[in-house]
Amino acid sequence: SSGAIMKFYNCGCNFTHNIYIKEYKYHFKYFDNKKFFMDYGNILPNLGCDSESKKEILLKNITDEIKRRKGKEKNDVDRRNYLKRNYRPLDEIVYSIKEDYFHPTFAKLVEVTNQPDSQQIFHLLDVISTEKQIYGFPIFNENFCQRIIKELEYYNESNMPKEQPNTMNKNGVLLDDIGFHDGFSLVLRKDYLDPLVKVLFPEWRGQKLDSHKFFSVQYKSDQNTDLGFHYDNSEVTLNVCLGKTFEGSELYFGDMNSEPISESTCILIEPKVGYGLLHRGCQLHGVLNIKSGERCSLIMWMRSSTVRNQLCPMCNLKPSGLSQSSHYGDGFTLNDTVKEACYIT
Repeated sequence: SSGAIMKFYNCGCNFTHNIYIKEYKYHFKYFDNKKFFMDYGNILPNLGCDSESKKEILLKNITDEIKRRKGKEKNDVDRRNYLKRNYRPLDEIVYSIKEDYFHPTFAKLVEVTNQPDSQQIFHLLDVISTEKQIYGFPIFNENFCQRIIKELEYYNESNMPKEQPNTMNKNGVLLDDIGFHDGFSLVLRKDYLDPLVKVLFPEWRGQKLDSHKFFSVQYKSDQNTDLGFHYDNSEVTLNVCLGKTFEGSELYFGDMNSEPISESTCILIEPKVGYGLLHRGCQLHGVLNIKSGERCSLIMWMRSSTVRNQLCPMCNLKPSGLSQSSHYGDGFTLNDTVKEACYIT
C-alpha cells in the first residue's frame, strides 16, 4: 500500500496526553504519579474521584491505557498480517468503491468540485452552520449502507482479532484492517473527498490530505450509549450515519477546541441514514444518549501532513518524539525540522 512510498509517524504525546477515562468523562495527561497529583489533586474530588481506592483504580486505568498504546504498533502489524491471511469477507463487492454506491447528489457534488467554478457546490450541499463550518450531504444510498453494516457485523461476530477503533470508542471496526484500504478508503479520500475539502477547508488541507483513519462506531441502548465532548485527531472529519433503527443519538457541535468550553455554543444535528457531515477535526463535538435501538456510523479522519507537521492537534505543540508507523500512524511525516525517535520494530 501507499505506506511503502511515504513513511508516517506518531507523535510522542500518544504516550502521555489525552488519556480518556469514560467513568469521569475526562481526558488526562500522565507523566508520573507525583506530577499527576500535582496537576489533578484539586480536580479529582469534583469529578467524583474522592477516595484512595478510586485514585488507585484511576491510576491503574491510566497506566493500562498507556501500556496498550505502547504495544499498539506491534499489535497492529501482527493483527493486520493475520487478518490478511485469514479473514474471508462476506461480501467482497463492498470493498471497492463503485459509483452506484453514491447518492446522486454526492456524485454531482464531486463533479462540480472539479470544475473551474467550484463555488457552485454551495448550491448542492447543506450549509448546516456557516459559523461552525459544518456541511452536510447525502453520500451513500441505503442499499450500500445495509450491505456495509452486514459486512461489519459479520467481522464483529467472527473470532478474528479486533482492536478498538480509537481511544474513546471501544465498539467499532477499523476498516483498513480488514481490506478496505486499496479499493475503498484510499479512493474515497483521494478522488472524492480531497477535492471537496480543497474548496471547503483549504487552510486545513495544506498541500493535500495524504493519510486517514477509517472506522465505524456503534451505539446501542444497552452498551455504548453516548460519546463525551471531544475533538478528533484529524484536520477534517467525515461522519456518515449507516443505520440502523434508533431514537436519540443526536450529534452536538460546539466551538473550536481553542475556545473555552464554558463559552461554547452548541447545535444539535439529527443523524440520517446515508447522510454525511463534514467538519473540522478540532471542532468540539459529542453524541447524545441513544434512547433505543442501535446506530452505526462510518467515520473518516482525514489528515494533512503539511498542516500537522507544524502543530500536533493532540498536544498542541510541534510534533516530537516521533515513532514510525507501519500504516498511517497519526499522519506525521519527517521533514527537516523533526528529529526521529526510536522506532518500534
